[in-house]
Amino acid sequence: MQAARLLIVGPQGSGKGTQGARIGDLLGVPAISTGDVFRAAIKDGSELGAKVQSVIDAGDLVSDDLTFEVVRDRLQQPDAAGGFLLDGFPRNLAQVALLDGYLAERDEPLTAVIELGVARAVSIARIAERAREQGRTDDTEDAIAKRLSIYERETAPILDVYRERGLVDTIDGVGSLETVTARILGALAARGIARPAAA
Repeated sequence: MQAARLLIVGPQGSGKGTQGARIGDLLGVPAISTGDVFRAAIKDGSELGAKVQSVIDAGDLVSDDLTFEVVRDRLQQPDAAGGFLLDGFPRNLAQVALLDGYLAERDEPLTAVIELGVARAVSIARIAERAREQGRTDDTEDAIAKRLSIYERETAPILDVYRERGLVDTIDGVGSLETVTARILGALAARGIARPAAA
């Protein structure tokens, strides 16, 4: 059986945060979301957290190197020793190179990349609906379209790299929560990545 060392990739509104957490839980590996890792580092008051806080306070984007430093620190925690699911990293080609170097050093290559596929119109409708439910006014159609364009320009190209390595499983992200989870688990099982047997 293969270790679950996974990435989940998809545009905003694809449901990757929800599915990532579910799949990590079902496979018994931590789902590591970049946003959560940043928040945890800041909350811990660590030196890394202070660096991240100062960047955010300045209104800047966290650099690739600093993002990698925080993710690497999280991957070195004991709960990630048997596998992990990364959500939100790598989000561009420079970050792919940083992750490749780290995993090569440990001789622990990725075993699969889950691409949650949803049409742009579906992403926009889902984010707009979520914004209405949460009373968020910053998620205008223009703002959503801009974020999706950044995803298409910067993040989508990483999938080509992983496709060349034969790692990508493209999953239809439209359907009930359970249906999409079952599709992902089916694709992973075909690669020999399966849920641990119940104790």
